Amino acid sequence: MSIQNRYEFVFFFDVSNGNPNGDPDAGNLPRLDPESSKGLVTDVCLKRKIRNFVEMTAAGKGGYEIFVKEKSVLNLQIERAYVESEELKQLFEEWQQYEKNKKKNKRPEMPYEDVAQRWMCENFFDVRTFGAVLSTGKSDKDKGDGEEKVN
Repeated sequence: MSIQNRYEFVFFFDVSNGNPNGDPDAGNLPRLDPESSKGLVTDVCLKRKIRNFVEMTAAGKGGYEIFVKEKSVLNLQIERAYVESEELKQLFEEWQQYEKNKKKNKRPEMPYEDVAQRWMCENFFDVRTFGAVLSTGKSDKDKGDGEEKVN
């Protein structure tokens, strides 16, 4: 599943006496353009605002879950695909058998990663909209949380 049409939009918003996008590396001070002293809002901030809006307005609707939630472990979300999709579960087992003995076992026709990608796109709004880098590692260093793993 991929986006068939490209959409461009302009998002205007005004903030008075507030901080729409604090910089955690600078004690949550507002991000400012050094030349104009106007406030800056990062793409990560806008993506979070969109995710929060979709999560509030489309709660419970299939295909509108949010993959990158605040303070969540992304590998747990990825593992759901292997638990909830029977097709993926079966294909993954076939690939594991093939990897154990490539000479004896026939190579599966479809890579399980393609099925996992399709499942993620079908279920998570932000994966379809913004894309995502999906780690398949099991070690702690492979486990990401939050914005670090999203393009």
